[in-house]
Amino acid sequence: MKKLAIIGSTGSIGTQALEVVDQMSDIKVTAMACGRNRDLLLKQARKYMPHLISCEREEDARWLAEDLKELPIDVMYGDAGLKAVAEDSESDLLLNAIVGMRGIKPTVYAIKKGKDIALANKETLVAAGQIIMPMAKENGVKILPVDSEHSAIFQSIKGNKSEEIRRILLTASGGPFRGMSYEELEKVTLDDALHNPNWSMGKKVTIDSASMVNKGLEVMEAHWLFDVPVNRIQVLVHPESILHSAVEFDDGAIIGQMGVPDMKIPIHYALTYPRRAELDVEPLDLFEVGTLHFYHPDMETFFGLQLAFDASITGGNMPCVYNAANEEAVKAFLEGRIKFIEIPMLIQQAMMESDYDESPALDDILATGEDTKKLVEHLITQNS
Repeated sequence: MKKLAIIGSTGSIGTQALEVVDQMSDIKVTAMACGRNRDLLLKQARKYMPHLISCEREEDARWLAEDLKELPIDVMYGDAGLKAVAEDSESDLLLNAIVGMRGIKPTVYAIKKGKDIALANKETLVAAGQIIMPMAKENGVKILPVDSEHSAIFQSIKGNKSEEIRRILLTASGGPFRGMSYEELEKVTLDDALHNPNWSMGKKVTIDSASMVNKGLEVMEAHWLFDVPVNRIQVLVHPESILHSAVEFDDGAIIGQMGVPDMKIPIHYALTYPRRAELDVEPLDLFEVGTLHFYHPDMETFFGLQLAFDASITGGNMPCVYNAANEEAVKAFLEGRIKFIEIPMLIQQAMMESDYDESPALDDILATGEDTKKLVEHLITQNS
């Protein structure tokens, strides 16, 4: 029996992970944490009977504790609750599925307790990969990627060594604005940006996909996960989202992973690794698909992607600046305070104006994140 703790249980990845758990008899959910969706967390707690749950706010925790008082479920909240779920003594695997830099600390807590990580929080490696990966190795912890692209790369590399990799071929759907000009992007609305043609994701990740910033974050994540320099990572726009990514080896062979665009497949692989188990998902019909297309990304129009390569090559705290600036800019876009096209502009301004730290410690990275968000908020106010 594998015992699972979930951070972000009410979000897109968390709920899909629980759908996967529903199909399995050998996984027990022992602890779960969410933000403010207390109604869904209540339903999840009653269904899965973890011994511990946590939410963001104290008032929600009190409400949950009152409703669950007849059950043996501890209720916590805030950072202490998040830490308790990450360190849960009954679990052996943590699914980190929250969005943003808040996911870094729970990853660290779990690694120090020797727990394997099913990682859907890409910010953990984007901002702090130089700290997280050595820490995981030191503690004998596996980092199992949940993103469809990184799961595909992980599966394609299996049985081979990183030094044998010539290139990582990282696919991208291109989002809803593929082929648009810069002038056209200036006119897109929030509703336009929230419509992804292939994937069902949370709002923040959907916006990141539309701007191609998500692919930039994935480039940086792949660099740390697979120990491959970013100049050997190539982004391929693949509108069908059937080939989820591939690896080219030194002998010219290319190995990739294909499947329907369904996040339950990579989630399931991370939860069951190193074995494979049956999963009830729509089968891939290659006869129906017929043809697959691949294009070069437009890194001039979608220059947020180019900025990610720049940030990764610069290194130090610059990937953290990139990530934090994007978080704050996307938040402002979702609130209707900036235009879509301003997201990469704010990232670029933040990278130009932030102080560079070549070898940041974890506390330095977290401080950089907070400083960058304040800087972006100042830039938004200044420009409004």
